[in-house]
Amino acid sequence: MHVDSLKIDNTSRFEAEFAPDLAPQMSIDDVYSLIEADQQEVDNVIRQRLHSDVVLVNQLSHYIINSGGKRLRPVLVLLTSRAFGYQGYHHVPLAAVIEFIHTATLLHDDVVDASSLRRGKETANAIWGNEASVLVGDFLYSRAFQMMVEAGSMAVMEILANATNVIAEGEVMQLMNCNEPNTTEETYLEVIRYKTAKLFEAATRLGAVISGRSQTEVDSLSRYGMHLGTAFQLVDDVLDYSTSSEEIGKNIGDDLAEGKPTLPLIYTMRNGNQEQVKIVREAIERGGRENIDEVIHAVKSTGAIEYTAQAAKLEAEKAISFLEVLPDSKYKTALITVARFSVDRSF
Repeated sequence: MHVDSLKIDNTSRFEAEFAPDLAPQMSIDDVYSLIEADQQEVDNVIRQRLHSDVVLVNQLSHYIINSGGKRLRPVLVLLTSRAFGYQGYHHVPLAAVIEFIHTATLLHDDVVDASSLRRGKETANAIWGNEASVLVGDFLYSRAFQMMVEAGSMAVMEILANATNVIAEGEVMQLMNCNEPNTTEETYLEVIRYKTAKLFEAATRLGAVISGRSQTEVDSLSRYGMHLGTAFQLVDDVLDYSTSSEEIGKNIGDDLAEGKPTLPLIYTMRNGNQEQVKIVREAIERGGRENIDEVIHAVKSTGAIEYTAQAAKLEAEKAISFLEVLPDSKYKTALITVARFSVDRSF
């Protein structure tokens, strides 16, 4: 699969690549329109629960929450619960909780990674400093836990507490792998399943749990979320070497600059010639962007982009396979569409 095929073209490419009975019936815009009323409620909850008497907390948290983004994780809570026919209200505040946890991780990530650009805007730490970003991230975590308690469900608290803990472990695992060129593909996939996919998994698990579904159904939707989150991160890895800063909203080569051995780099070192391996190995060990052009050339010429894109596609297919437990509905179709969008995007 050529990298150009990762650009959004709605349904055409996937109609050819996926089984006919799973052909998508809506675009990603249709998905968001389907849950527009729920999303507006989530936005209302986010605005209300962001409030603090501390002015800097208000400024910084509103800045990061309103900096754009697809809000895909809270969308998964809404879609999954609706796919099971849920008619209550808990899906709305829990979707906001997922967004708060995600935003807190972004604030902390940008400090750890010394990032200056996210979603095409300056990062909060670039504007207010590292100290404020870390502390407001802590505020968002603690506000999320307050809201978990209000749900009045030990099952919900267990899901979110475990997810938050696993994400933190994933962050540490990633830190340990920085500047380590001998990181294996298996180790890297474990990191992204902890760091990125776990919150996707928690979002889809929540939708099933609050709908009172069986353990089989809960586990199936959890697996959907885990594979979806893995696919999403792998495509981010592809985009880091194959698109522009304007398109993805961050600096190209950020992962390389931080010495992160992502899958395209791991594949290049495994399959490149001696010179290509040397270039990538040194780039990971040193970090920075000094040889970014040479690294990008090595990544593209070894087929690492195509390999990573194909790995993402397989994860999306696995995700879709776990939706068989759902009854047919427009919400199930939307979840299929989200899986396909995750690997068919350019941002």
